[in-house]
Amino acid sequence: MACHKLKVFLEMIKFEHTIFALPFAYLGAFLAADGRPTLAQLVWITLAMIGARTAAMSLNRLIDRHIDALNPRTATRALPRGLLSVAEVWLYTLLSFSLLFYAAWQLNWLCVQLLPIAVFILMIYSYTKRWTWACHLVLGLADALAPVGAWVAIRAAFDLPAIILGLGMGSWVAGFDIIYACQDYDFDRQHGVHSIPARLGKARGLAIARCLHAGAILMLALVGALLHLNWIYFLGVALAAVILIYEHRLVSPADLSRLNLAFLNLNGYLSVLMFIFTFLALTLR
Repeated sequence: MACHKLKVFLEMIKFEHTIFALPFAYLGAFLAADGRPTLAQLVWITLAMIGARTAAMSLNRLIDRHIDALNPRTATRALPRGLLSVAEVWLYTLLSFSLLFYAAWQLNWLCVQLLPIAVFILMIYSYTKRWTWACHLVLGLADALAPVGAWVAIRAAFDLPAIILGLGMGSWVAGFDIIYACQDYDFDRQHGVHSIPARLGKARGLAIARCLHAGAILMLALVGALLHLNWIYFLGVALAAVILIYEHRLVSPADLSRLNLAFLNLNGYLSVLMFIFTFLALTLR
């Protein structure tokens, strides 16, 4: 029974989507450590990421459970169907935040001091869609914490490359979240859920997503320039640009049938490839 509940919970929070943020956290850690983070640092960064993302997704499902029950796309999720209780998901949320706090404690004191800010950003996202179409940017900010937090975990300091890397990741996430929101265009407009597509239309929403993704590529390239990384890193950035161009060719305002391929597969490839090429650039220079 417990194993079944855990399986349902992991499916509810889309645990496999950790692949979007975790490679960028490692990317931030390896850049901060000039390619040589310790095993202990990587372990605690990994646990912090798991705790942060699990807590954030659990809260999102709790806060959105009534909206999810109305939306045909999300009505089959665990909470609307009663597969998990609200109390159970709250327990998972508190345990996840506890894991995040303990991992931050093991890394350095600055991580602990900054934790309330991170928790606030993780919590506020789910509410923003109730009052502003800029909710995608808040989600991008939340995900930007991954590489910036990993950098702080290594150096116990903020540096310009870390901030730009975070902004690059945040722009990337906000862009593909806008694409993802296009599929709920009719529902969001009918029920007063705020999003860029619902406010400006799918065509303009996709155009804004393209601009955000172009900005993300520019910021990733700027990180490489600031840190004097070699051609291998910039090859990774170029491949990321190709992936994003292809992603936008898969969707249009009139045809979102390949949205899952664009959202899940391609963004997962981008994240992993950026880490691999960064690792190689640091290792082989």
